[in-house]
Amino acid sequence: MSLDEHRYALTVRWTGNLGEGTASYRGYSRDHDVEIPGLPVLKGSADPTFHGDRDRYNPEQLLLAALSQCHMLSFLHVAVKHGVVVTAYEDQAEALMRTNRDGSGQFESATLKPRVTLAAPAAEGLLEELHAAANKVCFIARSVNFPVLHQPTAGVEEAAG
Repeated sequence: MSLDEHRYALTVRWTGNLGEGTASYRGYSRDHDVEIPGLPVLKGSADPTFHGDRDRYNPEQLLLAALSQCHMLSFLHVAVKHGVVVTAYEDQAEALMRTNRDGSGQFESATLKPRVTLAAPAAEGLLEELHAAANKVCFIARSVNFPVLHQPTAGVEEAAG
């Protein structure tokens, strides 16, 4: 494998057979486990709207989480390269998915709302440039076919008094 290729593997195991398999639409659970060697098992299900368990993660949440995580990690990388010291980062991300009459659906957009705290003030417009640069290098954002929007805010760390 070359250095520019990265492969990922995991196991998704359906755990929702309630005794009769998929004999009926409501006769099985959407529960499943995502297993990655060396990591805790991620308990998944469908969105509650689609008969899933609200106490488990659903694929739609995980896609949004992947976008938010990827942007954060890309932003932190870009900040370091530009000499910007980030001391805190929090994102209140949202996404819009629409379902179609035939039962299919798709994400229409995701909006990341990162709140970045800096050690010192940044030049006017620099943070917007860094968010744009982070979006360009984020592997996940580059892989989806819907817009990933940004509504960033920033502050400067208060001096300890």
